[in-house]
Amino acid sequence: MSLSQWLRNGWLQAHQPTHSEIAGLQAIVERDLADAQSESLSDDWRFGIAYNAALKLCVVLLYAEGYKAEKNLNHYRTIHAMGEVFPERKADVHYLDACRAKRNTAEYDCVGVVTKADANELVDFVREFRPVVLEWLQGTHPDLI
Repeated sequence: MSLSQWLRNGWLQAHQPTHSEIAGLQAIVERDLADAQSESLSDDWRFGIAYNAALKLCVVLLYAEGYKAEKNLNHYRTIHAMGEVFPERKADVHYLDACRAKRNTAEYDCVGVVTKADANELVDFVREFRPVVLEWLQGTHPDLI
């Protein structure tokens, strides 16, 4: 299903991104990636920060395509929209959706659900995905760089 169909379904809103808005999101990614690498934080917290960086990369994709997720199921739809922009990365959609659920548990329900390996894996994912998003942005929406 295309993002335009998601818009017709009411899952997305039309959104006109600005250069400064995209730059602000990229700055959040940079900050969160740096913070998530801190060994002085708990693994739960590092994971949550890395998750936020990954989510913001997905927001960049969605905004650049001219959409914004509705408030209801915002994170879920933002993550799943990545699969519409990058159909070849469906496995990453499933990975980030699992991270979303784990982050929610760590944030709202209990402590210690995230391992050091989980946090490191998500940090590594963000490190790998960030240049992919930037390259795509440069190639498809250079006016937003």
